[in-house]
Amino acid sequence: MSQWIGTANQKYASYAMEELRRIIPGASFAQLAAGEVFLMTSPIAKTDTLSAILRQEPIFLRHIQPVDRLIEICGSANDLDELSAMIRHSRLAFEGKRAAVHIRRSSKSAFHYSASDTKGILDAVLEEIGAEPVVQQPDIILSIYAAADFLYAGFGAPRDMLSDWPGGAVRFQREEGQISRAKFKLLEAERSFSLQYASFRRALDVGAAPGGWTSLLLERGLSVTSIDPAEMHESLSAYPTFTHVKKNASEVKLKEAAFDLLVCDMSWSPMLMCRLILDLQYALTRDATAIITVKLMHRKPLQTIREVKERLETGFRLLKAKQLFHNREEVTFHLQRK
Repeated sequence: MSQWIGTANQKYASYAMEELRRIIPGASFAQLAAGEVFLMTSPIAKTDTLSAILRQEPIFLRHIQPVDRLIEICGSANDLDELSAMIRHSRLAFEGKRAAVHIRRSSKSAFHYSASDTKGILDAVLEEIGAEPVVQQPDIILSIYAAADFLYAGFGAPRDMLSDWPGGAVRFQREEGQISRAKFKLLEAERSFSLQYASFRRALDVGAAPGGWTSLLLERGLSVTSIDPAEMHESLSAYPTFTHVKKNASEVKLKEAAFDLLVCDMSWSPMLMCRLILDLQYALTRDATAIITVKLMHRKPLQTIREVKERLETGFRLLKAKQLFHNREEVTFHLQRK
């Protein structure tokens, strides 16, 4: 048996739990933060549970951490002493590694210490046992969730937690002159799907206005053709590699096999989006990559995803589907043209 803290986007925890039930028969769940954070009790061991999750990664599970230690909150320095003791007891796991400490808390937690104070104390303990405290690119993460009455603490590699950000909440700094926050979705997709946009040459951005995704691809050195009847942001005209086709995508005739990357972040119904993307398939090179957001416009997101997957797989291979932190009522598909 093993226990885990799971996190999903707000309102989507129930779907993450449904996926986990299918992957790990006999798993049971308790809500810790309504619609977002939950405790999973798996009937199988930690290594077997983790292997099952990584083999069939759930779409709606944003982050997961093992519960290696359950500490009842005293509301005093004893809480920090217990966490420090856990690190010292697990010295071999941390020694010689770059180690990050992630602390999250529920609004009703009796744990009184701030994240920065807790991290400061635990970083000192990590240094004491020969680890290097870091914020970015850790080898191992100590993840702590402070619920109402208990601390749930566990450690593991970033890959095993599905993210190297606390709770999988990927944060990007807003830039001066940034066209839209939609850019963050494409940035997060690059990390989540292990892509490098600079490795592509020519991109097609469908439903591009006002140009948040187009701007990122232009910054990475790609030539971008953006299709949208609406106006694009004026700053994009400074790029000689930018082309705006001011039409509906269904009205456009493109050169065959001209693009090795297609991106689409349109607020269309899922089935209309599928038809449009499949109609544009001819403009993509063989094995071209596609990054597409799928809008979840009714109460059956798992069914919507299955239907979209079946439709798109007539022309594409689905490599991964994930609800990213910056997705809201949607998921992101990573596809490759057949």
